[in-house]
Amino acid sequence: MTDHWSRTLIPTARQVPADAEVPSHQLMLRGGMIHRLGSGVYSYLPLGWRSLRKVIQIIRDQMDRAGAVEVFLPTLQPIELWEKTGRRLDYGDNLFVVTDRHGRQQALGPTHEEVITDLAGTYLNSYRDLPITLYQIQTKFRDEYRPRFGVLRSREFQMKDAYSFDLNAESLDRSYQAMYEAYCRIFDLCGLPYEIVEAESGPIGGSASHEFMVPSPTGEDVILKSDKGDYAANVQKCSIGHRGAEPDLGGAPTGNLEEIRTPDCASIDAVTAFFKREVGSRLKPQNMLKTLVYELEGDAADVWGRFVVAIVRGDHDVNETKLSEVLTGSKGAPGTVQMASGESADAGGFVIGFVGPHVVAGRRDVSAVVDVDAAQGGFWVTGANEIDHHVKHFNWTRDVLDAPHRNVEVADIRKAADSDPSPLNNGGVLRETRGIEIGHLFKLGTKYTEALGVDVLDEDNQRQPVIMGCYGIGANRILAATIERDGGNDEHGIIWPVRIAPYEVIITPIRFEGRVAEVAQHIADELESHGRDVLIDDRDQRPGVKFTDADLIGIPLRITIGEKSLKEDQVELKPRRRAQSESVNVAQAAARAVDLLKDL
Repeated sequence: MTDHWSRTLIPTARQVPADAEVPSHQLMLRGGMIHRLGSGVYSYLPLGWRSLRKVIQIIRDQMDRAGAVEVFLPTLQPIELWEKTGRRLDYGDNLFVVTDRHGRQQALGPTHEEVITDLAGTYLNSYRDLPITLYQIQTKFRDEYRPRFGVLRSREFQMKDAYSFDLNAESLDRSYQAMYEAYCRIFDLCGLPYEIVEAESGPIGGSASHEFMVPSPTGEDVILKSDKGDYAANVQKCSIGHRGAEPDLGGAPTGNLEEIRTPDCASIDAVTAFFKREVGSRLKPQNMLKTLVYELEGDAADVWGRFVVAIVRGDHDVNETKLSEVLTGSKGAPGTVQMASGESADAGGFVIGFVGPHVVAGRRDVSAVVDVDAAQGGFWVTGANEIDHHVKHFNWTRDVLDAPHRNVEVADIRKAADSDPSPLNNGGVLRETRGIEIGHLFKLGTKYTEALGVDVLDEDNQRQPVIMGCYGIGANRILAATIERDGGNDEHGIIWPVRIAPYEVIITPIRFEGRVAEVAQHIADELESHGRDVLIDDRDQRPGVKFTDADLIGIPLRITIGEKSLKEDQVELKPRRRAQSESVNVAQAAARAVDLLKDL
């Protein structure tokens, strides 16, 4: 049965909401697709819910095609499961925790690794039960500190998460590839352009990881891509190619270590401005050393000491993922690393804002990890390890390496940036773009199965921990990313791809009465017989209002019917993406509309 505008709820608005910062948030509110109930919490109105259901159905169809099996898991999760895997600490304040009347704590699931692993441990007993991939589509919760950008970063959202269970790495590779290919099909069907980039696993854990990103200037994720088109990675994962000079901590001093009073200059910009104003010389950020203090726990603290100072050039930033890999990953020892709190740093003898690399000299409880670009000779200015003071002519050999009990490691620990060499070392140059994450693939390994004791009997009747993969898609984010993408909106409103538009066709009668109404319904019936969904704008409104609203909500094809054109047995067809309309015979209108929709 054809839907009519007057019988549904589409509260369009002309004004841009004051708190809506990005196009998707503005247009989803103005187009009557969502309603803000609270901070980061939205109700989906009929148009928004229709589009979201279409996205979910595409996801479901392709998951089924890839051989995954759908389940539905509880939102409430015993907090003990999160404590066993260590993720209660990893998620921190982003994890919603509620207490029931009996005093038991439960987590509102932001993701379901623990729950699905517990389920698998009950029913997967033998290698004959593997491989298997289970998935669900349901509401997830994250206690975002600052929800923003509408449904791009909300506290409650719809997510598809799938989990594969395999006996060995080769089988996991096949499961991972099946999901990789399914994701490509999903986003192609949704009409989204996307980049596939190497990514960091974050609190999910695991090894190999890829993100599917929609290029967008409003994206919160930074992507580095080689201009040769053969490498792309999230900034948290991106490696840097050969930088020219090899690390050299043995350069000769450029002068005696000289202390300079720099009152209230606890940042790189403040120090460079001070030098220009008070010292009368220009100091470039690349001639400064930035020293950040981190605290270690676990075995890593026994290896490196309780504290580690990470040192990068003043114009660079520490990549904490890379630093953690050096200290606690495959290159280090098990444990955790995090930025030292002000209280902890004070207790450790560090003067935050004025820390220099030579703070490690003579201390057994502090190590230094130096980025390759900072591990060079030459003129350096850095903190003096004294409040309101810096030093110039810092020298690695004289001020650090010649001191007793120092532990210094050189490694790639800075964030990659635009113009850095590609890590493929083939002449490519990294270029920075921005993107919106819509999907993520992880090879989890045995992190969860070992923590929760899930293993199976192999062919030799030996127990082996099950190897897992995890595959997530944010359904709500697909809607927002579709609008944020290049060509996803214009000055008039949303421009939906056909497959996920709330309706594929909107029929706009100039006046919904008499023969105009009859023809409108007849064309709608024909289109629906071809499997197309149609909305008739039957409101008693001026044509200009109807046309404006049709463009705002972004229906791919508009059919306009008026008494004047019907006298010549004509109706007007106008694709949302095109500036020009065309007139066609009433009898051919539905067939022509179907043809046009194939190309939109």
